[in-house]
Amino acid sequence: MGGQVSVLMRMHAQNMEHQAHSMTTSPAEDEVTEETAEAEKNKFPDLSELPAELGLEVLKHLNATDLCLAACVWQNLAEDEILWQGLCKDQWGYASVYRRLRGAGGGTSYRHTFLQLDEGTLTFNADAFSGMHYFISRGLVDDDPAEIAMFLHTSSKMDSSQLRRYLDQRRDVMTLIMDLQNYSDQFLPAALRKLFSKVQPPEDRGNYLQTLLDKFSIKFCQGNPRLGLSTDTVYILCFSLIMLSVDLTSPHVKNKMSKREFIRNVRHAAAVDDVLSGHLYDDIYLRGHIVGRRPALGCR
Repeated sequence: MGGQVSVLMRMHAQNMEHQAHSMTTSPAEDEVTEETAEAEKNKFPDLSELPAELGLEVLKHLNATDLCLAACVWQNLAEDEILWQGLCKDQWGYASVYRRLRGAGGGTSYRHTFLQLDEGTLTFNADAFSGMHYFISRGLVDDDPAEIAMFLHTSSKMDSSQLRRYLDQRRDVMTLIMDLQNYSDQFLPAALRKLFSKVQPPEDRGNYLQTLLDKFSIKFCQGNPRLGLSTDTVYILCFSLIMLSVDLTSPHVKNKMSKREFIRNVRHAAAVDDVLSGHLYDDIYLRGHIVGRRPALGCR
């Protein structure tokens, strides 16, 4: 019984103390205290106090600009080679310099390499040949057609029109880039869209486009042997689809080609089943231009 009384007396004393504190504390002070507690609750944790693995996991979601800013606070973490290696390979999947970095032994860092690759890409997107000279002269890409082709094939930031300019002059690199493409189990219009998302088509029909589509036709047939289409047939279908795209999407063409007309034209040009021709027409009609933007191609 005595123990229960003692507990009740302590509870009463604590209650009185709380009431006294409430009487001496203003509502404004209570509000400030609550805001402070809420701010502490939502405060971003200091990454340096976390295990290194967790800190890196947070920072790997930042882009290069934000990572440089984070280095002002968490320099050791934000300059970690793993983070910059990931940023490099996200934008430039392959570069000759990566082989040398693996055995650098404290030499050039991935952070420095990223900054150089970024500068070279800006230069390339203004002028392809100046940009490639930058990459080669700084040892980022070896002056070898296979190395250049792999670099361009895996890079996501190259301007497509400048890339077209470069490949028009470097057909050897174009051939190697086409060898790296994979169009297996893809519908022909989808494969063409994939091609033109990487390499912008020219503004008019010329030798460059013919060479590009010739190499594409070979690669498409290699990846889809079950279709039983010859490279000549695929080549003809490519031009037919490009012209159909222009016809259906150009505001200058008033009388649009009908599905029946397209099937009849393809039947006369290539030995293709009418059902396949109909599916090709439907894809362009429903999904739009092969190129994504309407080029002047075919309107001249």
